[in-house]
This record gives sequence, structure tokens and C-alpha cells, in this order.
Amino acid sequence: MTTSLVVLVSGAGTNLQALIDACADPAYGAKIVAVGADRDDIEALARADRAGIPTFVKQVSQFASREQWDRALADTVAGFEPDLVVSAGFMKLLSEDFLARHTTVNTHPALCPSFPGMHGPADALAYGVKVTGATLFIVDGGVDSGPIIAQTVVPVLDDDTTETLHERIKLAERTMLVDTIGLMASEGWELDGRRVRLG
Repeated sequence: MTTSLVVLVSGAGTNLQALIDACADPAYGAKIVAVGADRDDIEALARADRAGIPTFVKQVSQFASREQWDRALADTVAGFEPDLVVSAGFMKLLSEDFLARHTTVNTHPALCPSFPGMHGPADALAYGVKVTGATLFIVDGGVDSGPIIAQTVVPVLDDDTTETLHERIKLAERTMLVDTIGLMASEGWELDGRRVRLG
């Protein structure tokens, strides 16, 4: 059985493209049934269009309240009946109500629980750690605080800047995302407390 994915995006969609490429192989076990965004005219939507994947846009400004936006987003996602929602560079927080309806995964460019928030690579560099990396996790109501599905380690080099470090993290993050979603799709997974078991 193929695992159906809805992918949420806000920008260029490089992680989305990696998933589109992976899903082209039937052995991968997953299919992107829709791509949703919180703004128009972004490259991620163009990538989905080129791949023949349905898209939708829900802008917060189109709704009277954040709650109405969130409910409309959740309802639209539900219409595609996904097994899993993948937040791939989606720059909006999702409500507890959305997360109760849709199991959602996200990546963070640090080794959670260290360095949560918007500046993971910069914070890791400033702290002086020797390794950092990326985390794939199940989204909960906190900031980068959900149960961890997978992690990948990236060494911090002596001459790293925030930009060079973040670029290497993004490459590792993309590989981890694609490989782990493939494992979840083909072998299944379960959540036991905070522990996620694949296969």
C-alpha cells in the first residue's frame, strides 16, 4: 500500500523536489497527493505544477482569524486523505487542532533538543559545538520539541560561517528526510511515548 503525503511549503521547495524525485520510483512506497502553501507565486508550487501534483494556497490574510485559517488548512488537507503531512520549509506554526487531525513531520537544522527555533545553525556555531546536524520529528505544540524520528550529524569546521554550515546541514537534512519518509512508507512506524520506531 502506498503512503499518501501532503507536503506544506513556503519557499523554493528544494526538499519538496527531493521528495518528488524519490516518489517517482514506485519502490519508494509514497506518493505526494497535494502540495499546500501559505503564499502564492513561489517556486515550490511551480515544482508541484511541473510534476502534475494538485496544489492549494491558504494565506492567513484571507481569513478573519488565525483560527479560521488553521481550520481551513486542516479541512483542505483532510480532503486529500493523507497518511502523513510533511512540513517542508513551511513557515507557519500549526495548531494543536490541526496536529490532532493530521500526523505531521518536520525537519530542524540542529540536533534536537539543542538549538530550537529560527537560528539553529547560528546558535550551534556561537555555542562552539563540534558537531551539529538535522532532526526529523513529529510536530507537537512546542517549538521543535516533538518526538524524534531520525537525526543526522554534520561536523562543525573551524572556518565555518553560519551560511557554510547551514548549506551542509541542508544537504544532510534533505537526504535524511527522503530516506526516512521512504522507510516510514515501506516499513511502517509506531509512536511509543516519545520514542518513534521504524519498521
